[in-house]
Amino acid sequence: MRSTRRGRGPALRTTGAAAAVVLALLAGAAPAASAATGSGTATPSATAGGLDREALQRRLDAVHEAGMYGAYGSVRDGRAQWTGATGFADVDTRRPATPDMRHRVGSITKTFTATAVLQQSARGRIGLDRPVGDYLPGLVPGERGRKITVRMLLNHTSGIDDYVIEAFPSLKENSPKSLDDFRHRTLRPATLIGYGVNRPQLFEPGTDWSYSNTNYLLLGELLRKVTGEDPERVITRDVIRAAGLRHTYFPGTDPVIRGPHSRMYENLGGLIDPPRDYSEYNMTMAGTAGALVATTQDLNTFYRALLQGDLLPADLLREMRTTVPVKGPDGAVVIRYGLGIYSMDTPCGPAWGHDGGVFGASTQAMSSADGKRQFAAGFNLSGYQRADANGAPVPHPIDAAVNRLREQALCGTSAPATGRQAAPQELPVSLDARLTAPR
Repeated sequence: MRSTRRGRGPALRTTGAAAAVVLALLAGAAPAASAATGSGTATPSATAGGLDREALQRRLDAVHEAGMYGAYGSVRDGRAQWTGATGFADVDTRRPATPDMRHRVGSITKTFTATAVLQQSARGRIGLDRPVGDYLPGLVPGERGRKITVRMLLNHTSGIDDYVIEAFPSLKENSPKSLDDFRHRTLRPATLIGYGVNRPQLFEPGTDWSYSNTNYLLLGELLRKVTGEDPERVITRDVIRAAGLRHTYFPGTDPVIRGPHSRMYENLGGLIDPPRDYSEYNMTMAGTAGALVATTQDLNTFYRALLQGDLLPADLLREMRTTVPVKGPDGAVVIRYGLGIYSMDTPCGPAWGHDGGVFGASTQAMSSADGKRQFAAGFNLSGYQRADANGAPVPHPIDAAVNRLREQALCGTSAPATGRQAAPQELPVSLDARLTAPR
């Protein structure tokens, strides 16, 4: 869940003597579980509604064959839908993955939080360009609180550093010890915010870009301030229920996922070998920045409702989609980050959404710009990608397989070829992977 300043793209900033690394969305380098078990939803027509269901299942199976333990996904095009799964939810028992599994979706939570903030802005309670210090002077005090606006929190241009390295200090020594020691720890948002705010300011507010979970815990506390309610309750009522989601929820202090779910394995860049199951975890360490549990079907329903204007008035949806560029190590723009949502180029035009990653779980959810076609997928093995001596990511077959799955899902046979077009991007598809990156 960490990333660099703009110009170095979504890689880690160097901490101490550790090399900067970029971790991709998914799995580890452990051997793939064999005998993929495809379970795409059967329909009378393999290509009804522009969805080539056989091709989608093949692409999903290829992710498993490239090294992913298990994966599940769904695609919507108008009224047509496809769901599928591949591989194993439990590598010891060989329990198969299924399409309806609940999943920790990490920083996809940020789009939900941003939507709730913009709803309060529509009601006149929050000014996007007002200083955060006007609302939360105790959390962002002094001159910094006067310089940083609500908008800067939403689009990660505040310059406030991430809290993760302080919340899990063993990562500074390239050790996973903190992950295990703190599995059942309950953390208050103010404590985590303090970790991030007390680190040195990364840059002058508004002059650069750096992904920071601290920003979105502050936005949660902003919701608490202006509504007088718990922010997770506000998001549940005004966003989750308003969108008609059935299996999306904040787990609070409960470390166990309710309903059918996969085990979630973390490799931590090779530091945990064999990968360890972190599906049971107290997610107060992520809160309004990344604690949500959801299904891929619910994520598609949410992004469709959001992008088709069902959750925000048109003027604030435009604000949400006003972006700043995020560049890779070579200086090329890899994504454009808005207010809790980003766009990326595909062969059939720009797609909008977010990704997420926590210990052992990674997710991506993207939508066509008009909200008619959605893709979401969850993966149960994280920390697979290694870095070379210079901190550059070493290509892994899973990267290419996920990119091909995303292209098939979003562009398929009927997606409109409008807007910016580009070849599939080999970018780290999880900004959140920085949460699990060894320093």
